[in-house]
Amino acid sequence: MGTFTLFSAQTPLAYWLWAILIRTFLHTGLFIVTHEAIHRNISNLHGLNDAFGYITSWLYALLPYQLLAKNHRLHHRFPATEQDPDHHKLNRGGFWLWYIQFMKTYQTGGQVWVSLIGISLIFCAFIICHIPAINLILFWIIPMVLSSLQLFTFGIFLPHRQRDNAPEYDNTINSIHLPVFWSFITCYHFGYHQEHHLKPHLPWYQLPQAYRSSKV
Repeated sequence: MGTFTLFSAQTPLAYWLWAILIRTFLHTGLFIVTHEAIHRNISNLHGLNDAFGYITSWLYALLPYQLLAKNHRLHHRFPATEQDPDHHKLNRGGFWLWYIQFMKTYQTGGQVWVSLIGISLIFCAFIICHIPAINLILFWIIPMVLSSLQLFTFGIFLPHRQRDNAPEYDNTINSIHLPVFWSFITCYHFGYHQEHHLKPHLPWYQLPQAYRSSKV
């Protein structure tokens, strides 16, 4: 909330940029909690996992947790097949087409109206509370969009992108070979994707250990 009110026209540009990047990173963290809830990695109590999942998916972008959970479990069960909701036939280099298709998957039915109307109402409520519209755009709307790109790039596109000479449905899953620090910064270790698919019960912060073990 501080970024909505503390920044003004006199704030140096570098501070604005850093604040946007930090807000994006923290916003992505909300989805990471949702993802951990889907895999039952938060608690042994299924109801508590789901409670976290419902709250964080709503805070992330008013997303439907049940649809997220259903599709993600199908993604793990049938990666890069027709039954994988996150797969796209034009994934050989087609970043933007795949991204658009990926986003549309989670805005089916009336969800697009829930998102548009809900976000508009929240935006108006903040305006009524005298929060500048430019701050809301820079530190809420833009981080939300950048976060979706971050999750798609490091959680879907790079790990599941198929080679030009691969068959149409190649379920090879790749890890992004980055040092632990940069793996964390880029997307909370989502880049260690092969390890995640092999051991989905591991929480995100244990993926570096699994990655190192696989290289021994």
